[in-house]
Amino acid sequence: MTGQAVVSIGGKKVGPGEPCYVIAEIGINHNGDLELAKRLISVAVAAGCDAVKFQKRTVDVVYSAEELARPRESPFGTTNGELKRALEFGFAEYLEIDRYCRTVGIAWFASCWDELSVDFIDQFKVPCYKIASASLTDDALLLYTRAKGKPVILSTGMSTLPEIDHAVEVLGRQDLVIMHACSTYPASYEELNLRAIPTMRERYGVPIGYSGHETGIPSSVAAVVLGATCVERHISLDRAMWGTDQAASLEPNGVSRLVRDIRLVERSMGDGHKRVYESEVPIMRKLRRVGAAA
Repeated sequence: MTGQAVVSIGGKKVGPGEPCYVIAEIGINHNGDLELAKRLISVAVAAGCDAVKFQKRTVDVVYSAEELARPRESPFGTTNGELKRALEFGFAEYLEIDRYCRTVGIAWFASCWDELSVDFIDQFKVPCYKIASASLTDDALLLYTRAKGKPVILSTGMSTLPEIDHAVEVLGRQDLVIMHACSTYPASYEELNLRAIPTMRERYGVPIGYSGHETGIPSSVAAVVLGATCVERHISLDRAMWGTDQAASLEPNGVSRLVRDIRLVERSMGDGHKRVYESEVPIMRKLRRVGAAA
């Protein structure tokens, strides 16, 4: 099967022959601070990203009481529950995020980890939904998300091909983008397995993207060369900041370089037909001793 499908997300086409759709994942790197979230949105806009992504959880649904009570030191308290609740934005914060993104002209959406979160995010008429790698085997959540009638971006970290096959069967291939990923933060370069991108393109016949958790930039650019039509990277103002995802993120300069390099690679790919360009002819006449064009 050949990946020829094109998916439209907020008026931008994602698929073969289209510009790579670049997602800046803010996730929980805002550390519960709305102003920090808005600064990260501005970083994504300045870099030329197409969208920013957040994460949304209903804490008491996603985590058990025992897990929430587990001791865990953080700037927000001494339990895991205090941390998880502090990192969740509510309606007022997302209303401002929605307003701010519209003002600066960038799309936004979220990975929803439970059905209540899908309904919550649906209030803001986002252009698509993301399903996190951890949720790939949650058939009920997949069906609930698909029922919203929006394009779905499915991450496939820590998943086998049979598990992905099943998720694709549940979701259907219509308006589906599948993201290759390695769910280690930060990911080891030896485990990125970028050659899985063309494998998945042939297997599923839908746009294949790359969700990178490595520390550098070249491998994410290489993913585009291998056929990734969508690239997602976590962003941070400072990778040394407190937070579990900061170390696997790109700082503002890195985000700008990523988008710049992706666009340069796209311009460089050409059509595959070997030819002599007009710009080469004077050099050929000057340097070639035999067979130079007159």
